Amino acid sequence: MTKSIMFVGVGGQGTLLASRIIGHVVLAEGFDAKVSEVHGMSQRGGSVSTYVKFGEKVHSPIVDKGEADIIVAFELMEAARWVSYVKEGGLMIINTQQLEPMPVITGAAEYNEDIVGKIKALGIDVIDLNALELAEKAGSAKSVNVVMMGALSNKLDFDVSRWETAVRECAPASAIDANLKAFELGRAAL
Repeated sequence: MTKSIMFVGVGGQGTLLASRIIGHVVLAEGFDAKVSEVHGMSQRGGSVSTYVKFGEKVHSPIVDKGEADIIVAFELMEAARWVSYVKEGGLMIINTQQLEPMPVITGAAEYNEDIVGKIKALGIDVIDLNALELAEKAGSAKSVNVVMMGALSNKLDFDVSRWETAVRECAPASAIDANLKAFELGRAAL
């Protein structure tokens, strides 16, 4: 059985690092895995998504609407933007951080209210957490992505040591300690 996970956020939030970490974990567990390239405006501020599929045999990393087992959203508006990709019975792990897109900054649009409540009202299982606060507690606001990986690790049945090894192998050398702490705090948040 193939599992599909999407990472969605804005450029600069580390969706690619997150997908690399899970890719390392599932490969170490003996699964076939496909990790997509970054899709979207990867420069800081643009909408970004990456996909990871793993199972016995995977042919493509692409996840279509209604196919994602789990969506990890690094920002609230991105959770709303990608909600149609969650399959029935799927899960969304949402960082409650708000990064205002340009139309909101210029006053041409307003930030949606109660995004988590609206997603829950669709019957989707949601875990929401303030990953930015936890990342700052870990020592680096840039570790939001790894906080989210800690939360995700509670929903996938892989040994925690595999995750920690993947964080060490994928994170920049200068940020390993902060990222390991961020992972631990994200894991403990659920």
